[in-house]
Amino acid sequence: MYTVSKRIEISASHRIETDYPSPCNRLHGHNWIITVFCRSEVLNKNGMVIDFSEIKQKVHGVLDHSFLNDIIPSNPTAENIAKWVFDQIPLCFKVIVQESEGNIAVYEKD
Repeated sequence: MYTVSKRIEISASHRIETDYPSPCNRLHGHNWIITVFCRSEVLNKNGMVIDFSEIKQKVHGVLDHSFLNDIIPSNPTAENIAKWVFDQIPLCFKVIVQESEGNIAVYEKD
């Protein structure tokens, strides 16, 4: 089994909708670190699981310097961002989204 990971840093803003008062309800931003993990039993014709540049294009190319509420179809929490990234990348089995030093969300395939 081959596994690759790609670490991507983006700057983006969002506003979280909660059913309780929170400063996150206001527009704010983060310097996010997103790590994408892909796996395959066989390599493609180029000898790769997936080209790292494809991952970068689909994540950094779309999310960097954006307002995430306009891209993520659900409330753009770290958890929902991780699921959105997972859905964009072929052969992805795990995504880690770090929105700050101590706040990390993970989405992974069972």
